[in-house]
Amino acid sequence: MKLLVRNLDRSTTEEELRALCEPHGVVQHCTIVKDAETGLSKGFGFVDMPKRGNAKGAMRALNRMELAGSKLRVKEAIDKPRDE
Repeated sequence: MKLLVRNLDRSTTEEELRALCEPHGVVQHCTIVKDAETGLSKGFGFVDMPKRGNAKGAMRALNRMELAGSKLRVKEAIDKPRDE
């Protein structure tokens, strides 16, 4: 299950995001979305966890948690359909 983590402090690293989620289960992949021109964080990222139950637990635990002065918003990521 893929989680969307929003409202991240711009200084949050992928390693820090992974460390937040790992107590809830295996993290398969973790990424912070960055601006293509500046390389700076856009303030959100994605976390892939293979077990849905673990991902839901992480979502409940981390949603509205305060990190670096910001309240995280965590929900299931929905893939956008691609235009063909």
